[in-house]
Amino acid sequence: MVKDIIKYPTPLSVEYATDVRVFNDELFSLIDDLKDTITQNNLEGLSAFQIGNYYNVIVVKNNDGELLELINPRLIAHSGTAITEESTAYYPAHSAQIKRYETISVVYQDRNGKDCSLKASGPFAILIQRKIDYTFGATFIHKMSKEEREAFEKRLEYGTDVGNADYCPTSFKRDKLLLVINILLGIMALGVVSSFFIDNAQLLADIWNSLLYGSAAVVVLDVIYFFYAQYEAKLQSSCSSCQIGNIVVTTLVVMAKLAFIMLLAYFFIYK
Repeated sequence: MVKDIIKYPTPLSVEYATDVRVFNDELFSLIDDLKDTITQNNLEGLSAFQIGNYYNVIVVKNNDGELLELINPRLIAHSGTAITEESTAYYPAHSAQIKRYETISVVYQDRNGKDCSLKASGPFAILIQRKIDYTFGATFIHKMSKEEREAFEKRLEYGTDVGNADYCPTSFKRDKLLLVINILLGIMALGVVSSFFIDNAQLLADIWNSLLYGSAAVVVLDVIYFFYAQYEAKLQSSCSSCQIGNIVVTTLVVMAKLAFIMLLAYFFIYK
């Protein structure tokens, strides 16, 4: 029978799944329900937790497309790591980059209670790991760092597709670079203003030379800001177009400020 799949924001239990001790018709009915639900929804696999059952049972499609029943699965060995773009039925239309083991060894029981084992790698290994997460009352969000989890939860709040779009942050690392540029421009502007009250030719010459060095530093920092900001903008695909427009404008504004300061310095100091 096809069952409803539990989806966000309905919470999953944080308790461990209950191991199967009795292999009877109740278990077989659960497995059949998982298979029917997988087929109906064109999924790669399901955990019993995802249809509201607390047994430690998962069903996954193997590399041949056949449905494999894993009862009381346990991850006993692993090697290598891989970062993949994952999606799950619990977060419809959402995905995230998750770090997983590349190759795993799993022990489990079949529907007759026979002890079995398998070794998996690649997408099949990722699938099994993701479904085993549910047997611990968890989803891939629990594999994220604190910062990644906060970002993902923010995306869920705004209803964006994480695989194709990100929420637009209000602050960026590039802002620190822009702060340095503006401080430098402020110091240069202060130097120009102070020259109005100086009559010493040598001191004015020193101020002019300092402004030349400062302007070179601003140009270099502005170029670095421009390219780094574009890289950072691409990390938030949903707002990259508006960001790139802002980046171009910000870069031009910096150059305009610099030109204005150096123009004043040319007329009031150099000449």
